[in-house]
Amino acid sequence: MFRPSPRRTAVTAVAAAGLAATVLMSTPQAGAVPTRDTERLAGGASAARIAAADQQVREGAEAARVARRITADAGSFYSPRRDTMVVNVTDRSDFATVRAAGAAPRLVDHSNRELRTVTRVLTRRTTIPGTSWAVDTRANAVAIEADSTVPRVEMKRLRSVASRFAERTTVRRTSGTLSTTALGGGEAIWAQGGGRCSVGFSVRRGSTYYYLTAGHCTDVAATWYENSAQSVLAGTNARGSFPGNDYGIMNAASPGYGDVWLYNGSVQDITSAANAYVNQTVRRSGSTTGLRSGRVTALNATVNYAEGSVYGLIRTTVCAEPGDSGGSLFAGSTALGLTSGGSGNCRTGGTTYFQPVTEALSVYGVSVY
Repeated sequence: MFRPSPRRTAVTAVAAAGLAATVLMSTPQAGAVPTRDTERLAGGASAARIAAADQQVREGAEAARVARRITADAGSFYSPRRDTMVVNVTDRSDFATVRAAGAAPRLVDHSNRELRTVTRVLTRRTTIPGTSWAVDTRANAVAIEADSTVPRVEMKRLRSVASRFAERTTVRRTSGTLSTTALGGGEAIWAQGGGRCSVGFSVRRGSTYYYLTAGHCTDVAATWYENSAQSVLAGTNARGSFPGNDYGIMNAASPGYGDVWLYNGSVQDITSAANAYVNQTVRRSGSTTGLRSGRVTALNATVNYAEGSVYGLIRTTVCAEPGDSGGSLFAGSTALGLTSGGSGNCRTGGTTYFQPVTEALSVYGVSVY
């Protein structure tokens, strides 16, 4: 049973070496539904911010539904300047439908179906370690990135394939090395036999409780502990999907809170899960780098790690460093994703990819609480 102290401080948490977004666990009797300590939940001035984030999640979901109903789904995104969701359309006749839903229509050249054709060709022709691509609905194009490890000859091949779809692609070199966020220390779970990772979210199916984390974490071991001495059991029967996907689940030794540690003496209650949308403001909690924020830049990203390719990820401007594996991506009280990997760091900035949590919840038949 995780037993975080209400008296611990952000300084103490950040000073601990290592890993990721911590889900704070209670100490209820086994099988009991945890009772939340409301005094520790983020409140006051932050309540309005949380409510606004939750409202934007609902508006984002509605915009996505509208985009699927019109002539050709070309995606949607949030516009901070206009403070509204924008729905891309390829036919002016869809303007009225979009406006009736309270969103702003924008005429674009390419549907998501056309852009996905590009990503399929890239997957067949250029699965090069250190590269990634994703549909950027703001640019109405496929955004292709290659890290510093991609050799010149492979870069030439990547650009050659992309040039076939010049109006539908952008190609950019990035600094650093694209990789899964390595296992590390801190407020973590310890793998039997070595290695450390982090719980993303507490979930349940009926009266059975589990923890979600990254699939490249559950690949390490089937049994996990709360401490480095491996004397307190955290979870058993860990299993997952990686590569291809990057989610994993383990049976919880006992139920715990579904709260994310914010490194300021409080936690964020997680009550629902949803799909992310482009330009959404998001937060990630991790004990290597504390609480970090950024925005979603693209969806359905393909990332070619050295260990294999992962598909359907969320691409963000949130930074992460080794030790942030499996941690929580969220907005307000809504769970969005699990930390997978990326490039860069929190000193100079970088790109981080997240496994959508909705897919993991659906596959395992569990829910946040």
